[in-house]
Amino acid sequence: MAASAVTTATTDSSAKQRKQQNGKLDTTSSSASAGAADQNDALEKDFFWTYTEEPHRTRRMAIIKAHPEVTKLCGPEPLTKWVVLGVVSLQFLLAHLLRDTSFFSWKFWLTAYVFGATCNQNLFLAIHEISHNLAFRSPTANRLFAIVANLPIAVPYSASFRPYHLTHHKSLGVDGLDTDLPTAFEALFLDSILGKAFFCTFQIFFYALRPMAVYRVPFTWVHWLNLSIQLAFDYSLIFLLPDSLFTANSVLYFLLSSFLAGSLHPTAGHFIAEHYVYEKITPEARNPDNRIPVPETFSYYGPLNWVTYNVGLHNEHHDFPAIPWTRLPKLYEIASEFYEGLPQHRSWTYVIWQFIFDEAIGMRCRVKRKVGGRVVGGGNVSAAKTQPQAKEAGWGDDEIEA
Repeated sequence: MAASAVTTATTDSSAKQRKQQNGKLDTTSSSASAGAADQNDALEKDFFWTYTEEPHRTRRMAIIKAHPEVTKLCGPEPLTKWVVLGVVSLQFLLAHLLRDTSFFSWKFWLTAYVFGATCNQNLFLAIHEISHNLAFRSPTANRLFAIVANLPIAVPYSASFRPYHLTHHKSLGVDGLDTDLPTAFEALFLDSILGKAFFCTFQIFFYALRPMAVYRVPFTWVHWLNLSIQLAFDYSLIFLLPDSLFTANSVLYFLLSSFLAGSLHPTAGHFIAEHYVYEKITPEARNPDNRIPVPETFSYYGPLNWVTYNVGLHNEHHDFPAIPWTRLPKLYEIASEFYEGLPQHRSWTYVIWQFIFDEAIGMRCRVKRKVGGRVVGGGNVSAAKTQPQAKEAGWGDDEIEA
């Protein structure tokens, strides 16, 4: 009886200990699961942070190795200047025809939306093309011609655009250098359907003002010339030229065209389509420690490329910024095995619609990296910060100092 009691007591004690141990294991497992869930939630609500190198430089070297003939596609495109002069002339003509039309009339707004916005988006992207020195061989000639392309936009911006855009190429996704990235403020306050709709409607202002909130480039003679010529041009249309040619309404037409070109317009879809992540990203890829590349540049091969200098071929453009718009399709043809499997968009209009209404897509759907890249054209970003980043990204001394 005593032995049986001892055995029973020992069994009960062992069972109790096992139960306690299992309880502790369950608690530990629950805590680990909760911690993992919290981490996943935090990653879901943040940008796509990565430690990987931006993909374009790596792919460029691979393409050149496989198809060295692609380097012959680089260089200015003489056709660009004639297209720009034609679009500028068309805008002058429409501004003349609308000089006595009320700003609040349907005719004024419809013309500005259908023709004016398309033309000014074309000029935005002409300035983008010219910023890569792809209209003339002379860098100075490109700077001056960009000012001509700027005239129907009515606001001086071509001189400032160039250094910020070239930095975007050299510093793709680098926090604090790439001004194409939404700021944390934008991501916080515009992360809703209404917020995203507001952003898409007024995105032209975000792209114009955001760079100055990130860092400022030096004000050079090109900036002064751009500013003075544009203001003199606008003043002449309003006050100096006879009303039989242009009026204040003509300048309002230019301004409205620029606003609509960066608002809810089909061609404005390229602003979002180029670098916002539309692919479904796994939790493993969201964790930067896993170093799984996240697609950060998307191309578009639709008909709107005809009026936007083939900017839709955006992977191709970032891989080879020195290839002009007319030869980007040839690059795709030569190196098709590198591009056919990359994610792409079918419609810029649907890009805007999906951005606004799809809860899985929003302001935080951008790839960001802490290091890499460099500033082009100077600016108030310290060299102590940018040069180590550039070294880590693999840029040579000549590229850092260029």
